[in-house]
Amino acid sequence: MFIGTMSKIYQKKNSPYWWWTGRYKGARYRRSTKMAKERLAQKVKDHWDLNLMLDKLEFLGPSFNKSITIEKFIWNHLIFLSKRKSDDTVYTAKYVLGQFCSYCNSQKVKFINQITIKLIDGYIESLTCSPKTKKNYVGVISRMLNEAVKDDLIIKNPAKFATLPKIIPTNRHRLLEASDLKIIFGQNSPWETYYYFLLYTGLRAGDVALLRRDNINLKKGCIVSLVRKSRRTHEFPLADKLRALIPRDMSSKQPLFPQLYTTNDRKLNGRLAIPRKHLQLLLAAEDRPKATLHSFRHTFNTMLRDLGISIEDRRVLLSHATSSVTKIYTHPNLEVAKEAFERPENLSIATDCDSYNSDSSNDDSVPDELDF
Repeated sequence: MFIGTMSKIYQKKNSPYWWWTGRYKGARYRRSTKMAKERLAQKVKDHWDLNLMLDKLEFLGPSFNKSITIEKFIWNHLIFLSKRKSDDTVYTAKYVLGQFCSYCNSQKVKFINQITIKLIDGYIESLTCSPKTKKNYVGVISRMLNEAVKDDLIIKNPAKFATLPKIIPTNRHRLLEASDLKIIFGQNSPWETYYYFLLYTGLRAGDVALLRRDNINLKKGCIVSLVRKSRRTHEFPLADKLRALIPRDMSSKQPLFPQLYTTNDRKLNGRLAIPRKHLQLLLAAEDRPKATLHSFRHTFNTMLRDLGISIEDRRVLLSHATSSVTKIYTHPNLEVAKEAFERPENLSIATDCDSYNSDSSNDDSVPDELDF
């Protein structure tokens, strides 16, 4: 119930009208009465105060005039995601939001405009996963609630103000050092070609797994690939080392890595476990720290930095273009990148690993938004 003494009218600077302000369920709201005379504004105030006592909230704005259940909004959001994001992203969102919906039901919260900071904080505390996973889950919820703000269903996104757990930095996707690269590329590994493509392109493991012969433009010297995460097509320079690894008798639609290739994201993740575990076995046999397939991407970025490639060109080469998302193709400075690639002292890592320096202490030029 709303108590009348908790509201008032006042004159706002640079406004000809009297304004109403009051609290409802702990939140403060302000609205113009559209009245220039105090006597008339007082009548509006009395009317609004009565409406609040009766829980008639339409005058507070569209977000109180539209009540949509959390379950229905999640369903609509997943449909929205399915048209713009990869199957893997949609699968993750479906799991996280389904879990969040169950928690809301347990707290007897049914509508999207009933979600509060306190509710989300309680949800975070109820999770038994790692702090990083908790943060990722809240990110999924926050992106959904951003859409609710855009749809005028809520005034602000409560997930942005949630209390997130402190994350202790780990070195899971560590940089590969010279000694690591000697081990990886000195064993005649069945996955050696795949590892070379990861290292020399900087593509994500899943994007390399989906490369076909028609993604390779030998004449132009580039790889044209649809990046799964962004759903955009990018061009990447083709190093001479990779050119030499491509069989000449391949048909245009033939996958470069048929053992991994699949259009099913869930199956792809399972298949990627094979080269990932093989990589870890190679390193473990020589008492080297564990690394992941994503470590090649970290290493590629550091190599580009050390070669003098600008941060903007690195963003594009790593498929994190800063240009408008309406662009279908993103063109990095291929000539600059290729020139740097082909210097004999640079990416000849397999034969001259000692010349490579992966000093992670000087890696502060890699911004967080590169999303490794």
